[in-house]
Amino acid sequence: MSKISRFTGKVVALAKSAVGGRGEAAAPQGGGGFADYAIVSLHCLRVYLEKSYRESLDLLSEMPQILAEIGLSVADLPHHSTLVKAFDRIKIAVWRVLLRLSSQLHEPAGRAAMDATFFDRENASKHYCRRMNYRVQTLKVTALVDTATQAVLDVHCTTEKRHDTHLGWQLARRNAGELRSLAADKGYDWQRLREKLREEDVRPLIKHREFRPIDHAHNARIDEALYGQRALSETVFSVIKRTLGNAVRARSWYREFREIVLMCVVYNIKRAVKQ
Repeated sequence: MSKISRFTGKVVALAKSAVGGRGEAAAPQGGGGFADYAIVSLHCLRVYLEKSYRESLDLLSEMPQILAEIGLSVADLPHHSTLVKAFDRIKIAVWRVLLRLSSQLHEPAGRAAMDATFFDRENASKHYCRRMNYRVQTLKVTALVDTATQAVLDVHCTTEKRHDTHLGWQLARRNAGELRSLAADKGYDWQRLREKLREEDVRPLIKHREFRPIDHAHNARIDEALYGQRALSETVFSVIKRTLGNAVRARSWYREFREIVLMCVVYNIKRAVKQ
């Protein structure tokens, strides 16, 4: 069985769990639409193939065996515009559930690291930028990564200049029940964040910025072996950018967020298939 076939099998199973469409036909029947799990699977394959909407559908039309795993035939393939519109129709909550399910393929150990990076927003024409007030050229992405499996547990995206500490707490709060420790660099140095994590029974591994002797003392008490795994979050970002791209093609924020989550889902599943 090829890698893409194994990847498709896992994608379809996770998509059905995320949208709850196990008994639904993938292709339109009697004037209906495509099943949500089929649309989600096609989008995952689009990112996996690293192609545009048109190009990915052209490639899939030459892969009847892969389509059959979704429940589609070559004649059933949607027009690329249908796939674009369906991307907006599926709620963000579904993509979040899909990300959570994909991370569970790796059995996370509860020791996580957090870091941020920037993805380029694909260049738009000057006319579009003026009309849509499209000024910010980068998207800030903060990811929560399990250090034992290097699976992406959760992500946050923003075009605003929010401080890392507040973004960090937003991510940690959503996942606190599944974490035992959280490592982050000095950009997340906020005493209130440490206190909040301890209130949730999460051990903070966040070094202090060293302004006073007591800051040096606090840093000396941190478990260096656990804190050193913080760099794995940077490794995950490097792999995603190298294999799936370092830019988002969508022009609107809510589509860009979906693209980033989808890239993380594909990364998690590819890693599970490889292992």
